[in-house]
Amino acid sequence: MQGKTVVIKRSPSKIMWIWGIVPLILLAVIIYLVSSFGTGIKDKSTVPIEALDVQRIVLTDEGFTLKVLNSGPDSVTIAQVLVNDAFWNASFQPDATIERLNQTNISIPYGWVEGDPYEIKLITSNGLLFTGEIAAAAKTPVPDANRFAQYALIGFYVGVIPVGLGLLWFPFLRRFSDRGMQGVLALTVGLLFFLVIDTFQEGLELGAEAPGIFQGTGLVWFGALISFLFLLALDQANERRGNHSGKQVAYKIAGGIGLHNLGEGLAIGAAFALGEASLGTFLIIGFTLHNITEGVGIAAPLLKERPTWRTFLGLAVLGGGPAIIGTWIGGFVFNDTLAALFFGIGAGAIIQVIFVISKMIFHEAAKSGRPAVSWVNFASLTLGIALMYATALFVSI
Repeated sequence: MQGKTVVIKRSPSKIMWIWGIVPLILLAVIIYLVSSFGTGIKDKSTVPIEALDVQRIVLTDEGFTLKVLNSGPDSVTIAQVLVNDAFWNASFQPDATIERLNQTNISIPYGWVEGDPYEIKLITSNGLLFTGEIAAAAKTPVPDANRFAQYALIGFYVGVIPVGLGLLWFPFLRRFSDRGMQGVLALTVGLLFFLVIDTFQEGLELGAEAPGIFQGTGLVWFGALISFLFLLALDQANERRGNHSGKQVAYKIAGGIGLHNLGEGLAIGAAFALGEASLGTFLIIGFTLHNITEGVGIAAPLLKERPTWRTFLGLAVLGGGPAIIGTWIGGFVFNDTLAALFFGIGAGAIIQVIFVISKMIFHEAAKSGRPAVSWVNFASLTLGIALMYATALFVSI
């Protein structure tokens, strides 16, 4: 009798899973060995690596409360606190020693005077010094129903009303010829082009102020890229289903502008939270004038359709309503890192809208046999940028 060879067949899927997991296990082992036993180099750092970020300073009748984040690689112990170069008592909750990526609240009993500037210095056990500044002392607003309502009204003034007023130009814009409608679309591209540059600038400024460990400026670019690609994929999916209309483009424009207006609300709310009421009032006036032109851009894709009043109401709320949310965030829980991410997402959304409207212009030009980059379209785009630039002069942050 001849012996038979038994062949054991293994499932290819199980083998592939093993090869996928083994490198991850080996990587985890290497990281554990390095973190536990070191690299073998015995040299010690001569300079301590410490990083503290004063994220927020709250002013109450009892004094100052600082929210401090340890964004460095090691734990940090705060040894002393100075207010305007004078040593001062302070209590820490939960502790004066802050572990990496943890926070502590520092309460300083101090009889501050409204309107005066203050500089608070934190000295660590290694002698490093970190500073938090108060430009003009004012009591930090307490979140209550009255303050929420006031901030909501401010956001309504800044966002919903001016966008709604801009949408009222819709009947006038419908009187234009096909060539004029292309010019209006080019005007919209100019408006949005200015907004995307402005959004990037604001986001990068806030990102630079965020704790370095969170890569604030990187979040602006990451947010922009992800939101652009997401909206682009969503738009292409709708085109495959045949669900592409001027109304959809108008809602996209309103959504992108809404994210930009959320950033404007952040600036206004932060100004009032810091006690700079005059600056906050100035921003309200400036942003209101600035945002009227946004309604024209939102209405442009609807010129060949017959939208209802409900559509215009929805567009006004979508484009201007986020200013209310931004005012709440800026006034109560402002955070540089999240704000930078919001601005990045807004910039990406606006870029995608510019891409969609540009496709509409080229499509309409091809149908009519006229050049897409005509003198009318060029003049309209330039006018859109000039209008936004002129109205932006009323705003100074």
